[in-house]
Amino acid sequence: MDELLPVSYHHVVFTLPNQLSMLSVYNQREIYDLLFEAAAQTLLCFGHDPKWLGAQIGFYGILHTWSQTLWPHPHLHFIVTAGGLSLDSQWVAPKYKRTFLFPVKALSQVFRGKFIQGLKSAYTSGELVFADTLKITDPAAFERWVNQLVSRNWVVYSKPPFGGPDEVVRYIGRYSNRVAISNYRLVSLQDGQVCFSYKDRRDKDKAPVWKQMTLPADQFITRFLWHVLPNGYHRIRHFGFLNNGQKHSNLARIQAELDSVAEATQDSATDEPSAIICPQCQTGRMRTLLVIDRDERIVACDLSVLPAPQHNDSS
Repeated sequence: MDELLPVSYHHVVFTLPNQLSMLSVYNQREIYDLLFEAAAQTLLCFGHDPKWLGAQIGFYGILHTWSQTLWPHPHLHFIVTAGGLSLDSQWVAPKYKRTFLFPVKALSQVFRGKFIQGLKSAYTSGELVFADTLKITDPAAFERWVNQLVSRNWVVYSKPPFGGPDEVVRYIGRYSNRVAISNYRLVSLQDGQVCFSYKDRRDKDKAPVWKQMTLPADQFITRFLWHVLPNGYHRIRHFGFLNNGQKHSNLARIQAELDSVAEATQDSATDEPSAIICPQCQTGRMRTLLVIDRDERIVACDLSVLPAPQHNDSS
């Protein structure tokens, strides 16, 4: 709670396509590092762009590697500040008030390009191990496989901002130490078969449906072990002005600036006690123009600020 700022926080998810699922199993550290790097640099790039913000944003990244059925499904959950630090260390608020911080289609294209570039570099350096099922035995086969990746739409999902600091903390606590499957989803173990429940989200127009899947015990254990990370691997990372080296000093500087702005706003509102501070920008003052009851009848209004009625001579 002490590290959270009095600003909005956005939730952005970067997901790798299914074609990379088994490659991530054989190359956990390489693929997960590349996922972190490509996604984080994409967000930082959009933050620095004057078109969108023109500042260095701050965000946390949490790695998840599984789907509901324990199949490899690497994706990152980012918690991103709505605003950032300018080059002269001043706080910059977003230019536009919207439910997403940056356009997701543009994020997806840049993310795909950065990841593919890193993947090619890793292959050229001989850092990747390929499963026999991928049938990548020479550079030509690798290029054909990469071309298939490029032709796909990579998924970047932006959720509405969190409701407040408490909701951010609850989310981090719920997701930061989660494992691939919780005990409550284990239904039974009989005759060497493990039955477990999962949410089927294939129909995007409907709510998820709970179903059950049964696997031989050795296959179930194999799927679970796919998601045991390399020893010492950090699945939660900080970026931008929240990077570990400068996080505390940056947060203190930003908090002091936001506090001074809030105090100045309160002082300027003393001459107009009835003014309400705008909940979006935290600086503007709002005036009540109309009061409407539940039957949509006007019960009070400020005639001094309402436009004069337009008269039609023919009526």
